Amino acid sequence: MHQDQHFTHDTQSLPIIKPHLHGAFPPNFLWGGASAANQCEGAWDEGGKGPSIQDVLPHGGLSPRSAAPTPDNLKLEGTDFYHRYPEDIALLAEMGFKVFRFSIAWSRIFPNGNETEPNEEGLAFYDRVLDELEKYGIEPLITISHYETPLYLAEQYNGWVSRDLIDFYERYCRVLFERYGHRVKYWLTFNEINSVLHLPFMSGGINTPKEQLSEQDLYQAIHHELVASARATRAARELAPHAQIGCMILAMPTYPLTPSPQDALAALHAEHANFAFGDVHVRGTYPGYFLRMLHEKGIKLNITERDREDLKNTVDFVSFSYYMSTCASSDPSRGESSEGNILGGVSNPTLTASEWGWQIDPVGLRIVLNQYWDRWQKPLFIVENGLGARDELVEADGEMTVIDDYRIDYLRAHLEQVREAIADGVHILGYTTWGCIDMVSASTAQMSKRYGFVYVDRHDDGSGSLSRYRKKSFDWYRRVIASNGAELENS
Repeated sequence: MHQDQHFTHDTQSLPIIKPHLHGAFPPNFLWGGASAANQCEGAWDEGGKGPSIQDVLPHGGLSPRSAAPTPDNLKLEGTDFYHRYPEDIALLAEMGFKVFRFSIAWSRIFPNGNETEPNEEGLAFYDRVLDELEKYGIEPLITISHYETPLYLAEQYNGWVSRDLIDFYERYCRVLFERYGHRVKYWLTFNEINSVLHLPFMSGGINTPKEQLSEQDLYQAIHHELVASARATRAARELAPHAQIGCMILAMPTYPLTPSPQDALAALHAEHANFAFGDVHVRGTYPGYFLRMLHEKGIKLNITERDREDLKNTVDFVSFSYYMSTCASSDPSRGESSEGNILGGVSNPTLTASEWGWQIDPVGLRIVLNQYWDRWQKPLFIVENGLGARDELVEADGEMTVIDDYRIDYLRAHLEQVREAIADGVHILGYTTWGCIDMVSASTAQMSKRYGFVYVDRHDDGSGSLSRYRKKSFDWYRRVIASNGAELENS
């Protein structure tokens, strides 16, 4: 980001995107891709970095943790972004990226998470990453905490169950804003913050086994995260007044399985469980339906007056991931569970699914965009969307590549719905596909579940050269960006 550019934290300064009724994306739309440190960086014990919770999840976030980092955990090496970031960023620039979403590893800055002074070697690494992005004019979008709580905080404090983590996180955020605030416009506080409901260790660093975790502790941890997120927003306003700060939610629209009013009510309750996180970030207070749920469960949160004041520091924009939708039924015996859906739910009989059980629903993205815009009237940013698939490296025209027409079809169908939402009047800042360069899967710790436009030669058994190869979708996305979305159908 050029130093002579000026921004304010007032949301009125965000780009005004007018509806385009004839198929064009707005001229200032931010096209790009997204990654996460714990899935691509590797170098888990280099540069003064401490272990994170990901280092003890050798089989992914859907499986139990191990006692210590193990050699079969592919995330320990990732795809070596730590050493290969110049090569990778050059590939993003070749595609014409306007924005690149990446995360900073908390334990690379504070190895245990509770130190008073940061690790300078870790800070310097991200300086170099930002230098490389600036060289190509690519806007950075930084996730502050992306499923990588320092392991020490999980083991010694039980993660976000402890109120102490609010102060540790705020200290970490302030270091980032002081160091990079003049260079980074867009920040996200927590990745998919609502996923802590279902993945308490990976999402919240909560060391208590899920089956033993009380709802009292779970919702207290959620409260601590929400307060910490609001404190980060306040710190950004103080230390990086030109920056914009947003929340990040795992979006999964829920439809009633049947026209039954009871099924519609079940779908509403499922939606509320996720809406609550955005409601607090945008409105600065807990919604009534959430307070009723706590009361009916007998949960009494420890909420201080300072907490209530902190929560009033609301976000500038709302970002989210979108991969799938699901259904809800009031009758637990009806329908089959949606295998692979992190947030659960019942399978939709009208939809097909990926190999990993994620039901494919492009129209659901338009629905989410309209829901969120109507509900919050905040600019929206789609920061994850993509298809995990098994890719086969083949030779074509003398080069190694992947003929991934299935990925092109998936992304095209979703982007067509984004365009429709823009025509609906929804204010959308941009779109970053998930895993733009192949990474280790967070949920399964596999390399074979690939999302990228760039194939990385690494396999589930850890073998491979780590060489990068452009897939067919690489050139497709390059043309989409160059045409600002006009080439969706023709590319």
